[in-house]
Amino acid sequence: MNILLLGSGGREHALAWKLAQSPSVGQFYAMPGNPGIAQHAELIEGIPLSAHDTLVTWCKDHGIELVVVGPEAPLVSGLVDKLEAAGIPAFGPRAAAACLEGSKLFTKELCKANAIPTAAFARFTNAADAAAYVRAEGAPIVVKADGLMAGKGVVVALTTDEAVAAVEGIFASGGTEVLIEEFMTGEEASLFCLVDGETVLPFGSAQDHKRAFDGDLGPNTGGMGAYSPAPVLTEELERRAIEEIVRPTAKAMVAAGTPYRGVLYAGLMLTSEGPKLVEYNCRFGDPECQVLMPRFRGDLLEVLHATATGRLAQITPQWSDDSAITVVYATRGYPGPHQVGSEISGLDAAEADENVLVFQAGTKQKGTKLVSNGGRVLNITATGSSLGEAQARAYAAAEKINWPDGFYRTDIGWRALGNAKA
Repeated sequence: MNILLLGSGGREHALAWKLAQSPSVGQFYAMPGNPGIAQHAELIEGIPLSAHDTLVTWCKDHGIELVVVGPEAPLVSGLVDKLEAAGIPAFGPRAAAACLEGSKLFTKELCKANAIPTAAFARFTNAADAAAYVRAEGAPIVVKADGLMAGKGVVVALTTDEAVAAVEGIFASGGTEVLIEEFMTGEEASLFCLVDGETVLPFGSAQDHKRAFDGDLGPNTGGMGAYSPAPVLTEELERRAIEEIVRPTAKAMVAAGTPYRGVLYAGLMLTSEGPKLVEYNCRFGDPECQVLMPRFRGDLLEVLHATATGRLAQITPQWSDDSAITVVYATRGYPGPHQVGSEISGLDAAEADENVLVFQAGTKQKGTKLVSNGGRVLNITATGSSLGEAQARAYAAAEKINWPDGFYRTDIGWRALGNAKA
């Protein structure tokens, strides 16, 4: 089967690594890819992912039988609609279903209409009314910009002044609507499900670390590390999340005439009242995908193709009992201003342990050198029979990488390991 993988980050490198293991892989292309993905697929450059018509023509010319869409923007902008109209199967939702990520307000209204547990909310189209609401409600409180924000459009404000500043910042930067939510107390976890209409198949859990620095301090980022499975998401809590949140969502989308097909990533808050939805993403998480793929024991190409072609009910996923952890090696200054272009070496030494993989995210090849090309640059990923063992392997590997311009958190997995000790 000839396949095309879209994207260039660590998530896509993890997908490429797993897809390449399928016995059904024919010609494997990636667009635009990165040096890590180039180890598994032929890179195609020069076609922007926003150039839908050009991309569809390229797929026809190259006999592509499945397109795997990694990032969210092409999904929200309707690339899957274009591909399917041309008879090309694609893994990912159509634009109308991708609104579950593309519009936080769409999702909140869907939850409200279908009694899906989530935080209480209010929506505003001007800063003055939103600020007045914040002052009346008090803090802590959550401020969200509507639309795609690459995982960064959320401010958990601990004071009313911080919340008002967030509101004003959203409208000052061109936002047209803001969402104000109650602050939910509990531990967060990520649940992944493959969805094909009303068929819902659990596909692993993880926990992310959003803050830049140890101890969950510093600014929010796209994610500084993750581990899987999420011990806090027990079998019973996962069952409730599927039955009370994910399955009703799938049914509501079918009833609206916009069935969801692809991976649905539910960000959950595990409250004293049970799991509640924080938000949906319509693609694999980054860096969560990097800890799911090493634990998945099945044929990923078969699973993604079955989802894209309406055969998900025939699939039974196979998982390792191992734990996996990934540590994000980021450029100094991230998520703020940072330099790119510094040389990185030592990846072979880091991967000398057969239980370690280094997924590349923000990298590029400059002659014979591998150099940084973004904020989050490497994902040092390890597996082990316990989370502690996986963590030790990941950090031992990270120490073998030579990159003076990079930094990483030294406490990824601390919450789960602390809970285990307690």
